[in-house]
Amino acid sequence: MRLVTASIIAWLLAHSAMAQTTPSAGEAAKAIAGTWELSNADRDRSCTVILKAAAGSGGFALEWERKCADLFAFTRAITAWKVGARDSIQLVDAKAQAVLELSEVEGGLYEGERPGEGLVFLQSLASGANEQRQAEQMIGEWAFVRANGKPLCQVTLAGAAAAQDAFVLRVKPGCDPLVTRFGPVAWRLDRGQLVLIPSRGEAWRFEESDPTTWRRIPEGRQPLQLVRQQ
Repeated sequence: MRLVTASIIAWLLAHSAMAQTTPSAGEAAKAIAGTWELSNADRDRSCTVILKAAAGSGGFALEWERKCADLFAFTRAITAWKVGARDSIQLVDAKAQAVLELSEVEGGLYEGERPGEGLVFLQSLASGANEQRQAEQMIGEWAFVRANGKPLCQVTLAGAAAAQDAFVLRVKPGCDPLVTRFGPVAWRLDRGQLVLIPSRGEAWRFEESDPTTWRRIPEGRQPLQLVRQQ
């Protein structure tokens, strides 16, 4: 009897310790809650979603940007989100069934797959490598470069003010069509990320790898970097 009682006490103590050291679903949700960008692999479609820590229908509440329903039809069925196994993010319907599950591939970047959509990415808009970097530190000459080191285009991040609380970006002659089609005209820093803004269409976002190199996020099929020129 004493042996059984001791075993029960040990089991209770062990599970009590686990409960104290294992974050609850609510604590995990608070760590994930924030504004995220949903995009396809080519990044020609993207929109934002706010993941909230407050209770929602079948999980935690969320709020989609209006255009998400047009760009990603499957989002119309998603009414909440949950923290899944191994801290995955599950986007669920009103019956708490997963419509899309995304696993973390690196800090602040999650990846999932949808039939008919292929890979889908969820990128935290607050996961910049250096949120303290100042705009004046970015002014100067930069070049778009492929991951293999092939240069595509040179641009100037100027200090003159532009619309949307941004600064002027000047594209130099001889650019690769990838850049000219995008047509950047302005830039700004947003929560540690460098945002390049075209005259029309979706912006490109870059994350700092080091003070002279920023990489486009998500990478997609054509990884791209922005490298400071001497």
